[in-house]
Amino acid sequence: MFYQIGTQVEQIELNQIDENLITAGYVSAEELLKIAPQFGFSHTTVEACRVANKNFRSGVDVFDDYTFTELRIIDPFDFQAEEDCVSLLIKKNMIIVVDVTDRDGSTKNKFLSAIHKRHLKGVTLEKVLYTFIDLLTAGNSQYIENTGIQITELEEDVFKGNTEDDFNLDLLQLKRELLTMHNYYEQLLDITEAIEENENDIFESDDLRYISNMHNKIQRLKEDVDSLNSLVVHLQDAYSATLDLSLNHTMKRFTVITSIFFPLTLIVGWYGMNFDSMPEFHWRFGYLFVIALSILVVTVLAIIGKKKKWF
Repeated sequence: MFYQIGTQVEQIELNQIDENLITAGYVSAEELLKIAPQFGFSHTTVEACRVANKNFRSGVDVFDDYTFTELRIIDPFDFQAEEDCVSLLIKKNMIIVVDVTDRDGSTKNKFLSAIHKRHLKGVTLEKVLYTFIDLLTAGNSQYIENTGIQITELEEDVFKGNTEDDFNLDLLQLKRELLTMHNYYEQLLDITEAIEENENDIFESDDLRYISNMHNKIQRLKEDVDSLNSLVVHLQDAYSATLDLSLNHTMKRFTVITSIFFPLTLIVGWYGMNFDSMPEFHWRFGYLFVIALSILVVTVLAIIGKKKKWF
């Protein structure tokens, strides 16, 4: 489907396209194959739209009369969902979005919102692109804020000792999500940079400020995500240090206990020799004497340990 943006947004056929007006199209890979010769798209470009790209940073191809790139789209509130993938074909006064894998139609809805959201008076290709990319990152600030709060709560759990056994797995999941968002923003930055360079002169220089503003916005989002990732790394180090400290405390307790009860081993060894000449051997109170001696030694060492703050 194609839309022409003039005094109003109107759905049109291919033969109705006015090159002096902004045209926006949303097509499937099969439809692109049929219309590619009319718009001068290369065979390589068409083939690239038939399979979803597995990498975020697929690059931007700049041709004489159009710019091509692929875009993987992330829902930061549902990382388990399958990612959408679309291709962007940008010509003079025209943008075509190719549905590679838009399973739930969410990207199509954002595209339609973008072409209807701009004020019709003074609409430009750059404004449409700005709005479309802005909608693709809608809600990302909320995700970053929520993630920051989540990291703070995890940090509080570490200091209070309320962590669960799978705490490291939670941190690993957070790092994976933040890395995905980092790559997503890098992808968008590559696209906005290529548009700003305007090598094939399909954009108006005065209106490229919209793309520059979007580039700066994405850059801030990426920096926020990188900051959160650094916090997760520091939190992981703090958790490891807490585990080490807990282990040290445990080892200290065992050492103190061993130190207190070690003299009993000496007493047992001493009186276990059973020499006939030992006075206590034939003494009727010898057994009680050894018990009392053991209790006395342990008590004295425990008192000393308490004063020395061994425990």
